[in-house]
Amino acid sequence: MIASSYVDVIIDGAHLRVSTELLEKYNQPGPRYTSYPTAPEWDDGFGETDLREVFKQADSNPNRAPLSLYFHLPFCESLCLYCGCNVVISKKHEIAIPYLDHLKREIDWTSREVSSSRQVEQLHWGGGTPTFLSPHQIEDLYSYINARFSFSDTPEVSIEIDPRVTSDDHLRALLRVGFNRVSLGIQDFNPLVQKTVHRIQSFADTRKLFDTCRKLGFESINVDLIYGLPHQTAESFTDTIDKIIEIAPDRIALFSYAHVPWMKKQQGSFARFLPEGMEKFRIFTRAIDRLTRAGYRYIGLDHFARPQDEICRAQDDRTLHRNFQGYTTKAGCDLYAMGVSSISGLEDAYAQNWRDLPSYYRAIDEGRWPVMRGARVSREDKLRRSVINRVLCHCSVVKREVERDFNITFDYHFAAELHRLKELEADGLVRLSEDRIEVAPLGRIFIRNIAMIFDAYLSAEKQQVFSKTL
Repeated sequence: MIASSYVDVIIDGAHLRVSTELLEKYNQPGPRYTSYPTAPEWDDGFGETDLREVFKQADSNPNRAPLSLYFHLPFCESLCLYCGCNVVISKKHEIAIPYLDHLKREIDWTSREVSSSRQVEQLHWGGGTPTFLSPHQIEDLYSYINARFSFSDTPEVSIEIDPRVTSDDHLRALLRVGFNRVSLGIQDFNPLVQKTVHRIQSFADTRKLFDTCRKLGFESINVDLIYGLPHQTAESFTDTIDKIIEIAPDRIALFSYAHVPWMKKQQGSFARFLPEGMEKFRIFTRAIDRLTRAGYRYIGLDHFARPQDEICRAQDDRTLHRNFQGYTTKAGCDLYAMGVSSISGLEDAYAQNWRDLPSYYRAIDEGRWPVMRGARVSREDKLRRSVINRVLCHCSVVKREVERDFNITFDYHFAAELHRLKELEADGLVRLSEDRIEVAPLGRIFIRNIAMIFDAYLSAEKQQVFSKTL
């Protein structure tokens, strides 16, 4: 039920009033733009030959890009019903043994495609629950990776951890091998919400693990939250936000719950309890207000950080970038991803591995790269990807920069897009001038909608495969 016909919110010091009509107009399905072209446009015919050509092209480039490595570890002991990730549920930890054997073979193949002069600037383990692995398995896998790739002197090495299954021994093993950043999955501390989504996780236990991470000396601690979960209200979620402010993480990812029951059937079990429309929006804007008042900067889309964090500095100097891990300070890296369902993102292509274990295992056992689909990136794609990245990361598009990088006349090339932006300007989302496009404070909230203007593939029909923008 809608509590009011509008919501007041403060963004970048601007007092804004968002009406129900405006919210309904822009709260439409749309991509999160961790890639462009987005995954629905990728080709199932993109296979092993294409992938190896792309790897060879990247490695033979005179201006070889440094590396970002991603490893997908899909196992979880139980299923969180809101989850949209690619996971394998099992309480039998021995299930990880054959997976690690296959993953190591993929690591061998991939590392042979990369010159030793190309250093790893960033490494991330995601899931699933990477700490499903034992401390010994963590150390063994990291050592295997480290022996096959060259690391820079100061790499960003991060991992997602579930406080419910992560021990102090896990944390000490992570530090021993070189992890310097951890991301704690939390989502919501409300007991009714936790019961409904099958994720029971007390604040006391979470805080204990968080404090141990601080004591051990991890350089940065991130927490993941989700707004829009069943039974959430602005008031109940405020309590979670206040607890997060109390423990004071360095970064906060506040994701909008993506309701896609046509892809994840378990989500249908609680559909009738979901906050929608203005009520979901109130949850989000209350969190923005609380976090910014506590000193966090609203980076954009779904991220907050302390002002001294390097992600804020990257936004200030316009080097912030976006990829499959969200916002990153490591612009210019080629992302090589390994493991089931993982997605590589290079300058000229994207490639995704098989999303189910049997297909992933079968390909590797047959001596084939486990690539399921991918996409070549055209020059026009790169141009539009650059503009979308500038919108999402810099909150501005300086036309002369794009013209310089791509040898175009911006107003001519994007004449149709600039015409469509006039409606967003009238609604207060953007400011248009002769030399740039600026995201207005209100547009920070609807920033995915602004990026969608530059998506040449998006149509009303194709939009429906995505979750709503808020």
